[in-house]
Amino acid sequence: MLYHAHLEDCELWKGIKQQKIAYAGHKKLKIYGSLKCASGKRMKRENRVFFKTEKEAFSLGYRPCGHCMRIAYKKWKDELVLQSKRP
Repeated sequence: MLYHAHLEDCELWKGIKQQKIAYAGHKKLKIYGSLKCASGKRMKRENRVFFKTEKEAFSLGYRPCGHCMRIAYKKWKDELVLQSKRP
């Protein structure tokens, strides 16, 4: 995980170009999504983090964005509902 506040703009673009950065997340809300997500673009720099893979974000406790990752979000939510119904 990379923190946007710790990166210079040139480092960020280089990471994206080299495919070291593929997803962005909100560190306080624990949500991740695509780099093109309109919701993600509104985040403050100090709250934004970056991930190389979805697996990395998920393993760190982040959930998929409901706007740009609808299928992954629905799967995550369905699993959460199933877990809450188990005795």
